Amino acid sequence: MNTFPHPRSFAPHPDTLDRSQLRKHLRSLRRALSFEQQQQAAEALALNLLRHPDLYRARHVAVYLPNDGEIDPRPYVDLARRRGVHFYLPVLHPIHTGRLVFSPYDDGVVLRPNRFGIPEPEFRHGLRRPVWALDAVLFPLVGFDEQGGRLGMGGGFYDRTFAFSRHRPRLAPKLIGLAHECQKVTALPIEPWDVPLHGVVTDRRCYRFSTASPAGAPTVTGS
Repeated sequence: MNTFPHPRSFAPHPDTLDRSQLRKHLRSLRRALSFEQQQQAAEALALNLLRHPDLYRARHVAVYLPNDGEIDPRPYVDLARRRGVHFYLPVLHPIHTGRLVFSPYDDGVVLRPNRFGIPEPEFRHGLRRPVWALDAVLFPLVGFDEQGGRLGMGGGFYDRTFAFSRHRPRLAPKLIGLAHECQKVTALPIEPWDVPLHGVVTDRRCYRFSTASPAGAPTVTGS
């Protein structure tokens, strides 16, 4: 159980702020966390991910490198590698604009900043794993609610990349958003282009959603 205080979760009326304003506010909340709070959150997240049923048998998992106060999945990566899990990082596709590919993330990989300043493996000479061959994808959220609504940075990269999951769900990996618990809001609208999540994991809880409908009844576990 975490022992540090979190910034208070922002729970506005849906009409209070637009998506841009809400995104700005939630980003400021996670950036306000101290280094020690971020470390403790990352360690708590790792434990929640290690016992997550959708990840227990996963062997090929996509993650991300934290930026802008995002919760850090690297402690989980370090522990899960001991179980034989292979990890992959998202890479911006240079030709298919707005889409991602996934390259192996190991100790010897060379990383270069992309146009957003986020380190990623080089596309030109890098190996890549097809998105349908991933067991799970862990990606950062700006905000989320308990009904499966989510708010990202607004680029739509994951939605475009995994749009196929709407029509071929059996080929899709488990899509799990990661966030600090303080990024939870009361309600978020689900847009037509939003690819449904299987769940959200924070430093405090695991939220699992039914993907049979845009917003299935959630199951919540954790401290």
